[in-house]
Amino acid sequence: MCGLAVKKKLIIGGLILVLAVGYLGFMGFRSSASYYYSVNQLLDKGSSIYNKTVRLNGDVAPGSIEQKAGDLNLKFAVSEGGKTLPVVYRGAVPDTFQEGNPVVVEGSLDAAGVFQAKSLMVKCPSKYEPTVAAPVTNGIN
Repeated sequence: MCGLAVKKKLIIGGLILVLAVGYLGFMGFRSSASYYYSVNQLLDKGSSIYNKTVRLNGDVAPGSIEQKAGDLNLKFAVSEGGKTLPVVYRGAVPDTFQEGNPVVVEGSLDAAGVFQAKSLMVKCPSKYEPTVAAPVTNGIN
């Protein structure tokens, strides 16, 4: 009889542990699953999106990058479908950040219509172009 009670407690304890781990896994996945707004989608939200943390996806608009040498403040615009949105970011800038490259910025849109970015990620371009390599010689003339 006593052995049966111990087995019951172990089974209940195991179930609680499995449910707890499952719940934590689900919540972790849910919070890491991200949705990116395009520039058009974000602008269509209007004032309902102000000061809410979101991710914005688009291309760095040509001629929009402003940064002083040695300064961590970066201003640029993200464009998509003919619409642009100014972005302000403070922090380290990835080496691959340049005009025309696709980026994802995370932050919030303020009432002035400027996206205040807290993180900046450069997406990999869909097409890489190889560099021209020097011909390989085996040292025999």
